[in-house]
Amino acid sequence: MSHFPLRVGLIGAGGITHAHLPAWQELGATVTVFALAGAETLAEHYPIRIVGSAQELFEHSDIVDICTPTPTHREYAEAALLAGKDVICEKPIALTRADADAIGDLARRLGRRVYPAQVVRFFPEYALAKQAVDSGSIGRMAVSRFTRIGEYPHWAPWFSDEALSGGIVMDQMIHDIDIARWISGEVSRVYAVRSASRAGDRVSAQVTLTHKNGALSYVTGVWGAPGTTFTTGFSLAGTLGVLTHDTSADSSVALNAGTTAPQSGMRPDTSLVESPYLTELREFAAACTGGPEPRVLLEDGARAVELAEAANLSIRLKRPVSVAPGKPASIVPGNSGKEEE
Repeated sequence: MSHFPLRVGLIGAGGITHAHLPAWQELGATVTVFALAGAETLAEHYPIRIVGSAQELFEHSDIVDICTPTPTHREYAEAALLAGKDVICEKPIALTRADADAIGDLARRLGRRVYPAQVVRFFPEYALAKQAVDSGSIGRMAVSRFTRIGEYPHWAPWFSDEALSGGIVMDQMIHDIDIARWISGEVSRVYAVRSASRAGDRVSAQVTLTHKNGALSYVTGVWGAPGTTFTTGFSLAGTLGVLTHDTSADSSVALNAGTTAPQSGMRPDTSLVESPYLTELREFAAACTGGPEPRVLLEDGARAVELAEAANLSIRLKRPVSVAPGKPASIVPGNSGKEEE
């Protein structure tokens, strides 16, 4: 493994690459891109090398950064590992826990690293919240609430196919599911509900997580009308106080009903701070070149997938689901879930 400047092989040319590529540039990496479509458009904005196959990309890479649709993550991760590369993969690390475990098993056998890009852990407000809770500033955690609101991802049809994306829970809410576990500890039970417009292009869901220590987390996600402003927030209530954050906080009344203007509301504006994607990729790159492990590991990404899977199962069954680590998800006996609604 060479040290800086790193040779990064980036697979994919979708929207998230516009967050990763500037970060790699800032880190001084040389970037080679393989994509089934869109690489030439990327080359109009970034100094990249374009290649025609994943195997050719591996020849020019020390680290492989996977920025492709979720169903392809396992295929590309395993190919990169077999080529002797460490891997960074956009969330979710895979569509199922079984696929995530297969990636992890292969990485361990080959002595390689795989890091899931659960970028919200690198946003300063969430990192500071974690520090505050760990320091005991608000006492023992009791109830947490997380919200994430954005427009329906109409710009890529695969998002709307739950067999490919896992829907709003797996694709969007997995961020806050991961944060809830990071802050309040391991989860023992999941209950979830979901509603959608008749056309299916407006979706909301709520996931209730019961933590092993008795704390509760309520995670709400919305895919709204075109032009819906991207907003996030949290409220962390402990035995000594409450910690809150809201990107839309304003003393005035605000209407968030969408607009007819085409937008892409998948990511918040980070123009006034260091990009969390830069912070994230810096930690991952350091770990891949002999530095300390980053704040999010493959097991964290795999467990987030497992909890999102359990939430989708709960939605289908309309029942709470037990999610003890290392055991298959199972229905909570004698509990309809109605008391958790």
